[in-house]
Amino acid sequence: MSPVSPAAVADPATGLTPRQVGLILFALTLGGFAIGTSEFASMGLMPNMVVSLGVSEPQVGHLISAYALGVVVGAPLLAIIGAGWKRKTLLLALMGFYALGNLASALGPDYHSLLLFRFIAGLPHGAYFGVAALTAVAISPPHKRGRAVSLVMLGLTLAILIGNPLATWLGQVVDWRWVFAAVALIALATVVLLAIWLPARIDGPKPKPRDELRAFHRLPVWQALGIGAIGFAGMFAVFSYLAPTMLEVTRVSPAWIPLGLAGFGVGGVIGNFAGGWLFDRFKLRGVPLVLGWALAMLLLFPLMAKGLPTILLATVAIGLMGALGPILQSHLMDVAGDAQTLAAASHHAAFNTANALGPWLGGMAITAGYGWTSTGYVGAATALGGLLLYAWARRTARAGAARLPPSVACGSRP
Repeated sequence: MSPVSPAAVADPATGLTPRQVGLILFALTLGGFAIGTSEFASMGLMPNMVVSLGVSEPQVGHLISAYALGVVVGAPLLAIIGAGWKRKTLLLALMGFYALGNLASALGPDYHSLLLFRFIAGLPHGAYFGVAALTAVAISPPHKRGRAVSLVMLGLTLAILIGNPLATWLGQVVDWRWVFAAVALIALATVVLLAIWLPARIDGPKPKPRDELRAFHRLPVWQALGIGAIGFAGMFAVFSYLAPTMLEVTRVSPAWIPLGLAGFGVGGVIGNFAGGWLFDRFKLRGVPLVLGWALAMLLLFPLMAKGLPTILLATVAIGLMGALGPILQSHLMDVAGDAQTLAAASHHAAFNTANALGPWLGGMAITAGYGWTSTGYVGAATALGGLLLYAWARRTARAGAARLPPSVACGSRP
């Protein structure tokens, strides 16, 4: 009698074999890759869109902000609306919606219509990642759940490392509109794969929107979201205007832009693993380590932008700010109580608030005549703002611990 392959043995809790789990995680990761590629595409395509649309670089920065505002609005809204839906149905609807939003972006006839379509495309972003993370946890054994969530988030990181440079190259070779069309196709492929591979029975408790909102109204939750929204804006201030900075300040050919963008991806991958390690070791106290590093690197960016080797090094160094994501996401899981779904979606809303704030503030500095590298100083100011919010959060946590009975307070370390 031939032995049964471990890949064919179903988990008693989920009824899924390891192979089935792997296929579902692949589909969820593919959706994250599509979202990340679309989110960051305008940054690398900025010079092409300026010429095609007849607008300025800061105006293209407003397209980035429009998408980010769509995430901010859509993440909590769609998470609440879809709270009673089956996870499979909700995931299919969100990715189908995402495909339509990107197809509309590809076909937008002018700048103003594109502003609207980028906002619409951003609406399902946060809710997708929130539901995808919960689905990944539901289909994985307890000792592999953290790994499952990291694989879903890996799609976003790979988009920065691979998707965005490829999108920039495609926009240079053909046209920037084909990038959004390609994203729409990847989103549709995700819909098809999830429809085939994800069983309808994989579901979880359906929280009542009122209960999630009640649990969500906690100061530590909002402080964590504020740290992400303000502190992370510096990376996007530099990232959004990297292409024109490399052309006008570093004075390299457009062929180097994809490599510069990939530097943020390399830093993001390293930062993603570093953030998990920092949280395990320091909990929320890992935040000042990340933001302190970011503050120093962003202040150095104007000097490092003058040469090709140093600006490439700067992109990796600033990309390490990605360590902030795992720290804040893990902290939110600790303080959100029963609002896990809303907190998971709102985590992405906070980081896309940073994605809106960074290009907007950077664009203001550039428009005021301070130059392309002024984005580094703008980013340093937002990193400092994140540090001040962290100091407030620590003070709140200490005050809360002081009000607890001694036996409880001794065992609590924020």
